[in-house]
Amino acid sequence: MKCRHCWSLAIPPVVRCGNRLSHDNSQTFPLLLSSWFSRGVNDKEQTENLIQRRGYNWRQGTAAPSMDLTRVFGTAHPVIGVVHLLPLPTSPRWGGSLAAVIERAEQEASALATGGVDGIIIENFFDAPFTQHQVDPAVVSAMSLIAQRVRALVDVPLGINVLRNDAISALAIAHNVGAAFIRVNVLTGVMATDQGLIEGCAHRLLRYRRELDSEVKIFADVLVKHARPLGTPNLTTAVQETIQRGLADGIILSGWATGHPPTREDLELARAAAGHVPVLVGSGANADNVAHLLTAADGVIVASALKRKGQIEQPIDPQRVSHFVQAVRRALEPEVADLRPGHHTNPYPNETPTHSYEQITQPSP
Repeated sequence: MKCRHCWSLAIPPVVRCGNRLSHDNSQTFPLLLSSWFSRGVNDKEQTENLIQRRGYNWRQGTAAPSMDLTRVFGTAHPVIGVVHLLPLPTSPRWGGSLAAVIERAEQEASALATGGVDGIIIENFFDAPFTQHQVDPAVVSAMSLIAQRVRALVDVPLGINVLRNDAISALAIAHNVGAAFIRVNVLTGVMATDQGLIEGCAHRLLRYRRELDSEVKIFADVLVKHARPLGTPNLTTAVQETIQRGLADGIILSGWATGHPPTREDLELARAAAGHVPVLVGSGANADNVAHLLTAADGVIVASALKRKGQIEQPIDPQRVSHFVQAVRRALEPEVADLRPGHHTNPYPNETPTHSYEQITQPSP
């Protein structure tokens, strides 16, 4: 059986490449050796190189990380801007015009791309209150259409997030429109949310990705915002299980709510637990704190800080996008940037981001 996700070299059926499954050292490594020795690979160094190139760390008995941010985004430290879609059909605040939703999404995607972001993620943010599990087919249809339009408009990698946790629909949309990644709020574990208890979906999602033969990457939140875990899990354990048992390609760490960043201490814990798997900041990044956050994270997903006046219900402000991207670029050049928190001047120091969901129906003028 040939692996469709790494080399074309045939491997035993029990073996999967690092893009799909973790490996059990005691069972898989001997099979790899047997398979490759039978093909004339009899040099220890050559065998180790082959295994490592397949994404397998034979010394630790685990899959090496398959996610390379540079290959996806063109940079090891991506800025991923968010397009918050206006309410979609069947949403309580649906405004009745899909054309207006599409127009707003295209405007915001263009503003993000022009401002220099490295990726864009589309999500049905204003459909709150969200469904606990699967969204209505009308939402999937609308998001597919919008994602396709955005893909044709901008030349940056695209991601999909179907709130609150419809990862199956997100993967289907992403796969069909050619998006690069999805965001999953609860990949493993159980979280208590305002939608009720949400259980991890890794079992179904990873098998569905396999069935689709999809290369879409999975970015998974760990202890996601606007939620509380059942029990008192350890952050290190949660990160490790999301990677090793949930098979996430990247980890997202957020603050307790939209607009609030994770602590530096939590980022450092997540970074240490994730190994070489990317860790992204999922909320609260702004031009004033992003340099500090990036000393312990690989990239950022940003929304609130890019809106007019820092208000979540407002559209994207191109100048804010440019200012944020420039702050990130400075942060990645230590010879010209001071990484102390607050060093970069915030041109909007007196603003307090608001997160009201009221009167979100049509684009602001």
